[in-house]
Amino acid sequence: QVQLVESGGGLVQAGGSLRLSCAASRSMSSINRMGWYRQAPGKQRDLVATITSGGSTRYADSVKGRFTISRDSSKNTLDLEMNSLKPEDTAVYYCNALYSLQLWWGQGTQVTVSS
Repeated sequence: QVQLVESGGGLVQAGGSLRLSCAASRSMSSINRMGWYRQAPGKQRDLVATITSGGSTRYADSVKGRFTISRDSSKNTLDLEMNSLKPEDTAVYYCNALYSLQLWWGQGTQVTVSS
């Protein structure tokens, strides 16, 4: 199994920046793909960005050019740099990992962007 712990959420004004981090309990070299998803109140959980073990990235159209996903294998962490934040980015952000043909999720971290 994989345990994932997110950190870095908080309250920020529109136009500001935040950096989320996700610590994995397992070596990232054994994890095929990791990603960030988000869920706003009353809405479904949506993809934000993913990154494979080979470094290939994918972003939701709504965050392209503003968010950057990265992974640090030496620290077993997955990061999400978020710039030019908008009120519509407000959500609980979840880290996930594809490992052993299963998806594993963290507990989430709240990001609130005020206008």
